[in-house]
Amino acid sequence: MSGSFNKRLVGAIAAGALAAALAAAPSADAETLSGALLRAYRNNPDINQQRAAVRAADEGVPKASAGYRPTIAGVGSVGVQNEEAGVQGVGSTNTSSVPRSFGVTATETLFNGGRTGNSVRAAESGVFGARETLRNTVQNTLLNAVTFYMNVLRDTAILDLDKKNVAVLAEQLRQTKDRFAVGEVTNTDVAQAQASLAGAQAIVYSAQANLANSVAGFRQYVGEQPTRLAPVKPLAGALPKSLASAVAVSQAEHPAIVAARHGVDAAALAVKVAEGALYPTVQVAGSVQQAWDQQNKPGTSATIGSIVGSISVPLWDGGATYAGARQAKEQLGQQEMAVDSVRAQVRAAVVSSWGQFEASAAAIRSDRAQVDAASRALAGVREEAKVGQRTTLDVLNAQQTLLNARVQLVGAERDRVVASYAVLASVGRLSLGTLGIRGANYDPTVHYNQVKDKWFGLRTPDGR
Repeated sequence: MSGSFNKRLVGAIAAGALAAALAAAPSADAETLSGALLRAYRNNPDINQQRAAVRAADEGVPKASAGYRPTIAGVGSVGVQNEEAGVQGVGSTNTSSVPRSFGVTATETLFNGGRTGNSVRAAESGVFGARETLRNTVQNTLLNAVTFYMNVLRDTAILDLDKKNVAVLAEQLRQTKDRFAVGEVTNTDVAQAQASLAGAQAIVYSAQANLANSVAGFRQYVGEQPTRLAPVKPLAGALPKSLASAVAVSQAEHPAIVAARHGVDAAALAVKVAEGALYPTVQVAGSVQQAWDQQNKPGTSATIGSIVGSISVPLWDGGATYAGARQAKEQLGQQEMAVDSVRAQVRAAVVSSWGQFEASAAAIRSDRAQVDAASRALAGVREEAKVGQRTTLDVLNAQQTLLNARVQLVGAERDRVVASYAVLASVGRLSLGTLGIRGANYDPTVHYNQVKDKWFGLRTPDGR
């Protein structure tokens, strides 16, 4: 009976190992990570929202450029005028007219202390900063997509291992009951087998919940339910060669840092705009007007044209302009400190992800050694149990140790892949182009070029 039991147990363990091996083999119809990342890039609402923010920032440039252009307005008026006059000895006269006029006025600002030019440059800095924020959003979204892709793979493999373990323990319980019936083991052995099976079933339920959570995260970032996911290898060639190199690259290229630097440029220009309000404003205004029945003279008409230059010199406005300039300088200092803060955050992320990447490699080596040792230990415990040197509990503990080792190995392999992508994101280079994924076609400069010199029109370039 003991020999038959051990043969079945070995067969079940081998089936579990084979299933785990097959999970690591690619399938012709499996969904790839590249396809998932491409769908996330195209459809993720966080990315699309930030693209809209970039397009909104683009409109700041023609809005600021309007200061270079004349303002033109049509003017008109109409009214009723009645005049009654009396002369002694002559009588009185009553004159009625409908004075009316229409015309066009145009005003051009010739000088305003450089506020227009600085506002345009600040708007351009805002556009560049928004593009970098978009790049950072893409990075974060792609990393989240990779993370949940690997979570689904990991949790699927763990659930499969747990289910195989339940099958093995169920077989072991059946065999233990058979052995108890013929007096080979005691009721305690049966209870131990029952307890192990119940615990394994509870672990399956927990594993199912973990998988459902990972599937929900995958759908959140990719936009679709995962199907059969193909395995993924850690990145290698795209990563910096050392931690020092990774830190240096991140400080120069990470989009969060670049966006913060553009924020400094915009804040510095805002100071100039605020100070420009203290300079004189020079304008020229021209108008053409057609008028009828003016000065209560029915039947008359006149065409009036004028060109007038004006200069306005600010003397004092209660201190509001000065306060605005001081406020802009404080905001500039705040933005400069924000750059330092972002730099520190990025550096910490690089060091953390690099450490996890290196630690995961060591963890995989250790976990593989543990799986190998636990497999040999389980085989030995089974053989010793045949001759009564080991109990049922010893066999159960050895099998649980092997299961735990396999679960740890699955987790370590997942961590290795995610950490490699996290390193690439932390240095600012996680993109479809870097990964060699084709099909990305969003270019923020297209919309910018469509609107930067636009003078008229309410509709956006996409027709809204």
